[in-house]
Amino acid sequence: MPSTNHRPEEIIGKLCEAEVVLTQGATTAEACCRVAISEQTCYRWR
Repeated sequence: MPSTNHRPEEIIGKLCEAEVVLTQGATTAEACCRVAISEQTCYRWR
């Protein structure tokens, strides 16, 4: 996967989207897939 630089606004937006998906009962892997980031990136950003 190529490295991309995300702006802070994009990071916050994707984390918020992932949290919404998680509260709907999805797993972390499914949430990360829906917002197009890897699980490792999700944990690193948190």
